[in-house]
Amino acid sequence: MKNIFKLTTILILALTLTNCKKDKTSDPTPEPAPVVPVTPSGSLKIYFEAKVDTNVLVFSTQTYTNQVGNTFNVTMYKYYISNVKLTKMDNSVWTESNSYHLVDHSNLASTLVNIANVPFGNYKAIEFVIGVDSATNQSAGTGALDPVNGMCWGWNQGYIMAKIEGTTSGQNIRWHVGGWNAALGPNVIKTVSPLFNGDTAKVTSAFSPIIHMSNNILEWFDTPNLIDLTTFPKVIMAPGASSKTIADNYADMFTIEHIHNN
Repeated sequence: MKNIFKLTTILILALTLTNCKKDKTSDPTPEPAPVVPVTPSGSLKIYFEAKVDTNVLVFSTQTYTNQVGNTFNVTMYKYYISNVKLTKMDNSVWTESNSYHLVDHSNLASTLVNIANVPFGNYKAIEFVIGVDSATNQSAGTGALDPVNGMCWGWNQGYIMAKIEGTTSGQNIRWHVGGWNAALGPNVIKTVSPLFNGDTAKVTSAFSPIIHMSNNILEWFDTPNLIDLTTFPKVIMAPGASSKTIADNYADMFTIEHIHNN
């Protein structure tokens, strides 16, 4: 009996060890965590300067003359810049995420727009939207898109893409340009690509280039639609044909003057 007991014990022990070995060898070896490559990146800035022809915009006190001879001044000037895209020398395109910037020329800090996380490289072109894309017009926003900024009519009519206010001959000018849904009025969202004119923006670890971009307010009044303030609506507060007329004009108001790389 003792021998049988000893033999049984040995068999049980052997089976246990065998099973332990099988368990250890059957456990899969943990896979190493994947290595996510990090793209070296820096930043690029765009400085927006408002001009009337070749003169720097002066609010309220300065009187200007448009192409048909109407005199006017400016008391407010704002617009959205969104969906910024940069093209490298090899034609690859980088797109800024969550790309919405409100430029308010009465707030100098907002006229220097910082574009972050731009991959290092040399860039030859830029594209952006004047206004806010149609998808974003359908939802509440924060930051630059917060309605508290005074650039939103509400979720039916959407965002004001660009706004200029002032006076002409003692009467108020209030042009609030918007429209993204054909059911409410013409779409005024404009995608533009001001020319680099052979220049290059060089994003490196040592420096963030600055694109100096001017916009000419006189373009609001001319080409393709010559606007006479004695007959054209002085107050525009909703989407419609008048908004489209102005947006078609200001679509070519931006000019890159130079790019500062060092």
